[in-house]
Amino acid sequence: MRSAAYTGNGTVEVLPSEPVPPPSGHVQVRVAFVGLCGTDLHIVHGAMDARVTTPLIFGHEMSGTIEEVGEGVAGWSTGDAVTVMPLAWDGTCPACLGGHQHICQNLEFIGIDSPGALQTLWNVPAHTLVALPAGLALDVAALVEPTAVAVHDVRRGEVAPGDHVVVLGGGPIGVLIATVARHVGAIVAIVEPDPHRRAKIEQLGHVAVDPGSTDQAAWVAAWTDGAGADVVFEVSGAAAAVAAATGLAKVRGTIVVVAIHGAPREVDLRQIFWRELRILGARVYERSDFETASSLLADGVVPSELLISQVVPLTAVRAAVDDLERGLAMKILVDVAATESAK
Repeated sequence: MRSAAYTGNGTVEVLPSEPVPPPSGHVQVRVAFVGLCGTDLHIVHGAMDARVTTPLIFGHEMSGTIEEVGEGVAGWSTGDAVTVMPLAWDGTCPACLGGHQHICQNLEFIGIDSPGALQTLWNVPAHTLVALPAGLALDVAALVEPTAVAVHDVRRGEVAPGDHVVVLGGGPIGVLIATVARHVGAIVAIVEPDPHRRAKIEQLGHVAVDPGSTDQAAWVAAWTDGAGADVVFEVSGAAAAVAAATGLAKVRGTIVVVAIHGAPREVDLRQIFWRELRILGARVYERSDFETASSLLADGVVPSELLISQVVPLTAVRAAVDDLERGLAMKILVDVAATESAK
């Protein structure tokens, strides 16, 4: 078997390895497809070197089938189609005891803090498995994890039918948030500076706003008859988007911070006070979000054929990261099985 591992200094290597039987309480998954995302870019570019241990097999957006069931595991069988919710919590911290295991104070993110999915056979704790709906293609199923992020974000923002929703940032997560919000009945616009992404956004049937040529606040005011947006999602990670967000929300509107900001940002506190705004964080997901995401993909709500830009072999992971960084693709999948069969 083979794996793709970050080995430091911006390098990704394809490494041979011997499969290890799943330990007690674990299941071995034969990985089919792995989606690459912004977190993977951060890993490869060294932004997470203080956190990760190299060589790190990364990747956490995946689909596959069960190859072997470890001792003490019930309810799963060889051949079951699955994805993995890549979170491991301790169950003892105040967050876990309060019912928020997904944001455990000692959370382990599988694929960052421990080996991830870019390998032929992957041993994972049985509790992380999520069954895939019958008939859902495995390439499409690799979108379950990012779709679950969007489901969680929309649920966290309490988006309701008829709400005007503004999404700041038109990358994969921003587009998925817009798609899920529209599915629950919201009226959605996406603010995105990149013209190629705006073209894709419009192809997906969403309204795309260019912040470089448009006064966002004036546009949203006109779009909402002077009220402002019910919910604003900050997905871009850009300081300019944070500064703009408070001027787009209506009185008692909600701003949901989805992006990971690596540095403190200036926020217009006067607007928060004046409009009695609510600011929420939205991080990762819960099991119910994965189950909802699986159903949305199986039902065709998420336009997977338009989101998946490329499918590449394991040996092309480093080049795929570069393509994502240059904005040349919306979502790239790695076909792990194709690489293995080509050995």
